[in-house]
Amino acid sequence: MDALAILILVVALVGLGLVAAVTGLIVGRRRGPRPLPNTHTDVIVRPPTEAPEDDTAVELSAPPATIEPEVELPPVEEAPTLERPEGTASRLVRLRQRLAGSQGALGRGLLALLSRDRLDEDTWESIEDTLLTADIGVGPTQELVERLRTRMRVEGGTGADARTVLREELLALVDPSMDRRLQVSGADGQPGVVLVVGVNGAGKTTTVGKISRILVAEDRSVVLGAADTFRAAAVEQLATWGERVGVEVVRGPEGTDPASVAFEAVKEGVTRGVDTVIVDTAGRLQNKAGLMDELGKVKRVIEKQAPVTEVLLVLDATTGQNGMIQARVFSEVVDVTGIVLTKLDGSAKGGIVVAVQRELGVPVKLVGLGEGADDLAPFDAGAFVDALLG
Repeated sequence: MDALAILILVVALVGLGLVAAVTGLIVGRRRGPRPLPNTHTDVIVRPPTEAPEDDTAVELSAPPATIEPEVELPPVEEAPTLERPEGTASRLVRLRQRLAGSQGALGRGLLALLSRDRLDEDTWESIEDTLLTADIGVGPTQELVERLRTRMRVEGGTGADARTVLREELLALVDPSMDRRLQVSGADGQPGVVLVVGVNGAGKTTTVGKISRILVAEDRSVVLGAADTFRAAAVEQLATWGERVGVEVVRGPEGTDPASVAFEAVKEGVTRGVDTVIVDTAGRLQNKAGLMDELGKVKRVIEKQAPVTEVLLVLDATTGQNGMIQARVFSEVVDVTGIVLTKLDGSAKGGIVVAVQRELGVPVKLVGLGEGADDLAPFDAGAFVDALLG
């Protein structure tokens, strides 16, 4: 009896188990499949190399890949494209053409007066007035008129003769014998040091940049010194000129002692063994003795590293006789060795070339006739006189 009871109990338990399993299966199907656990990672799942050919194959769905947030990268700064400056020969041709167009009125006026049938005192006074108006200066004007009177009385009467005489006398006045070469090379392996001075507004900083282009065109290595530290715009302007032709610019914070920047520029040039160092100085007002003394200090400090081989005074040709006052004061502070005349076009009077050379006893070495980067060229006395005559 006990064995029968045990058998019945076992059968009952088995039956209950079967009923529970069937019930669970039915409920599970009604609820649908349980979601997969969130086990995906940042690893990109590679697609299969070949798709299965069996039509009965089941496509497995991979868990979604995590989307990385877009990171905005900073723009890549491209290296500036270096310009190839224009060579000296081609710029001379272009500048001669511009000079002839802007300065021919003086020569034409003189030729018209000298070609008159009768050269009386009124005519000679008109010639003298024409020369004075052109900013040649009183002394050179009187000298030229006397020589013209003598030669025209002895030699000439025709228009062709008048032109020849006038050209020869103007050429003598401009003095083609002056040495107009830029001293941009140093001795004993040292770099040439060019100190550029002048008042604000004359185009001094621009001239420094243009001179560097002339030297780069001649395959010379150059370092620029931005010693006009009182004008932040001048430093930035010079840096831009340097970037355009791949020339290093030594600079300091605004208000830095100009002499220290000049010293570091020349020191850098000596260390690197460059051909030329060009130092831009502050545009000193010529009537402020303290500031002019500081310019002298800049020159003395530079020469602790290397001798200054060239001191260029930049003058605005449109200032006329006012430029002569500037020239005198600067020449007293630093030993000016050459003149750069800017803006020698339009309203500029060509006679300033003669006047400034006579005043300082130093030659005009460079002239600028426009705003273009290569509108600066060595001064040529013959081309200048021919341009005056038109």
